[in-house]
Amino acid sequence: MSDYKKAFIELAIGCNVLRFGEFKTKAGRLSPYFFNAGLFNNGNALRQLGQFYAKAIIAAQLPFDMLFGPAYKGIPLVSTIAIALAELGYNYPFCFNRKELKDHGEGGITIGAPLSGRVLIADDVISVGTSIGESVNLIRAESATPCGVIIALDRLEQGSNKLSAVQEVNNLHHIPVISIIDLNDIVDYLKEATNMRQNLQAIQAYRERYGTQ
Repeated sequence: MSDYKKAFIELAIGCNVLRFGEFKTKAGRLSPYFFNAGLFNNGNALRQLGQFYAKAIIAAQLPFDMLFGPAYKGIPLVSTIAIALAELGYNYPFCFNRKELKDHGEGGITIGAPLSGRVLIADDVISVGTSIGESVNLIRAESATPCGVIIALDRLEQGSNKLSAVQEVNNLHHIPVISIIDLNDIVDYLKEATNMRQNLQAIQAYRERYGTQ
């Protein structure tokens, strides 16, 4: 596992973003872990979060021209990612959308740089892909090209049709989805954490039952 992946998992655990136990998912499954990126809710945590996204983006070597964050979670995400990339010498424009069209002042549906070229979408996780689909449509409506999605965690979990939400996005929109970590990284981390053996066994059993190929 890359050092930055391990450090990200430790940050997520420290912020209670990643928790272990028993949690009921929207699909009615009992999951042995829960990930809530909304708990990266202070300045230092958000700063570090942006840095981890930046490292994952650079590692993926995916060409893009600008960043887009879907409202509302994507707004702070895309902002901190743009700052983190700039600190590493990569100065990208970014924008995010409004939930409702503004018909006064500067107007429009987006705030920030105009959508153009190859656009990388930043989000936290993909549950059913609705937000990503809306973002793809918005970007294409502005004659720009959605070129990929960056998320914090890929759960690698089957949906209703045996594909994961990430796989469905890839198949439907024909764009790659990259992540800082995925469920396999969490498993690898727990294998080294001797005080979390019970969590490891539960997650391995869950992955065996609901995981994607």
